[in-house]
Amino acid sequence: MNVRTGGVSASNPVPGYVFRPYGGGADHGAMAAVRRGCVERDRVDPGSVVEGLPTVAEIAESCARLVDPAGNQILVEHDGAVVGYATVRWWQERSGTWLYLHRGYLLPGHRGRGVGSAMLGWAEARIRQLVERQGTAGTAVFGANAMAAEEDATALLLDDGYRRVFSLTEMRLADLRQVPEAGRWPDGVRIGAVQPSHYRGAWKTVVDSYADTSHTPQWTFERFVEVANPMCWRAAWDGDELAGVALCSLRRHDRTVGEVEELSVRAGSRRRGLGRALLLDGLRCLRRHGAVTARLYTGTANPHRSYDLYESVGFRRTNEYVRYRKPFGG
Repeated sequence: MNVRTGGVSASNPVPGYVFRPYGGGADHGAMAAVRRGCVERDRVDPGSVVEGLPTVAEIAESCARLVDPAGNQILVEHDGAVVGYATVRWWQERSGTWLYLHRGYLLPGHRGRGVGSAMLGWAEARIRQLVERQGTAGTAVFGANAMAAEEDATALLLDDGYRRVFSLTEMRLADLRQVPEAGRWPDGVRIGAVQPSHYRGAWKTVVDSYADTSHTPQWTFERFVEVANPMCWRAAWDGDELAGVALCSLRRHDRTVGEVEELSVRAGSRRRGLGRALLLDGLRCLRRHGAVTARLYTGTANPHRSYDLYESVGFRRTNEYVRYRKPFGG
C-alpha cells in the first residue's frame, strides 16, 4: 500500500491501517468520537479550557481555522472506521522562533502497534515540507503537546527526542457564588468596563506583561480587535493611566462556564491589590451574565506566582498541560 497525504508519501506505514487526508465535514463526527474514546485512558477533563472534550461543532470550527485543512490534517482508519487523527499548525513567537506544532489523538485500543509513531512521522514529514516551502529552517522547531496524564503520548514524544520546555496549570473555581467580596480598592483606583476606545491600552497592557516570558506567540493589535468580546472585560485606572485589565468571557458553547483569559497589571502598579480587585470584579461580572463556574490557566513557572492569587479566591488546580519541543533536524 502506498499512501499520499498533504504531499507526503509513506509506504505501508502500519499494516491494516489506512492513512488518508481530512475529507471535510463528513469527518467531524468521527473525529469527535475519537476524542470521546480517549477520555478515560488519558484522564481528560471534559470541561478544560486548555484542551477539553470538543463537540462536533467545535471540531468543525477548529478545522476551519487551519491553513489547508486537507494538507495539514491526517485521519487513520482501521476496518473502515476512523481510529485516530493528527493535525499540524504553526506560528511565530515573539523571539522570532517559528513553532510547528503537531497534535495527535489515537483510540487506546490501537496504541502499541506503531500507529502513534507513524502519525508522528507523518507530522514531522509534513512540517519539513512546510519549513522548506516557507524558508524558516533557521528558526524552526518541532512542537508537541500532551497532558501530564497522557502517559502513552508522553512516552512516545520522549522516545522520539522531544523534551519538556514548559507547562500550563489549569485551575477551576467550582461555584461563582462563593467569590469573596472585593473589599476596598487601592486608593486612587477606579475599575470599569473596557470600551473600544480603551482597546489599544488594554492590548498593550497584556502584551507588555509577557515581555520577559519565553515561548509566547506574537499577538497583533489587529488580532486582539478581531476576537474582542468585551462584555466582561474590566480595566483599572490609576489616575488617568490604564494600570491593569481582566479579560473575562463566557464559553461560547457553554455559557454557564466563564474564563479568565488574561489578568495583567502594569509593573509599576503591582503589589497593591489591584490584580485581586480586577479578578474579583471580572468574576462577579461573569456570574451576573449567567456563568456558574470559572476556569483559567497559567504557566507553572510564572515569575509572579499568579496561581497564589487565584487560589486565594477559590480556584483549585485541575491538570497540567506540558509543552514539548525538538530541534528542527533533530
